[in-house]
Amino acid sequence: MDNEEKNTKDDQQEERAPRIKPIIEAADSLSLGISMVVAVLMGVGIGWLLKRWSGEAWTFWIGIFIGVCAAILNIYKAYSKQYKEFEELAKQDRYAIKKQLEDDDDDEDYGAKNY
Repeated sequence: MDNEEKNTKDDQQEERAPRIKPIIEAADSLSLGISMVVAVLMGVGIGWLLKRWSGEAWTFWIGIFIGVCAAILNIYKAYSKQYKEFEELAKQDRYAIKKQLEDDDDDEDYGAKNY
């Protein structure tokens, strides 16, 4: 009877567990593209406002430059985040290829140093 109750509780916990993580990761990837477009469009809007207020045509390009810089900054932030996650994965033992190759003495003739 105790095992059945334990299995029932485990099943209930699995049902209650949040399944939103894959959705958030997908939205995060999608949001990079959207944020680039939005940043450039906001830059165009800023440039248009600057041109309208000042009457100078070259101020429009300042806004576009600001938008493009914001898009590049978004790309850099996303790259930094992905690189940090990659470094954390590389530290795990199951992804340590170099360590596995060093421990394998059978394939000494095929090491990188012998090519």
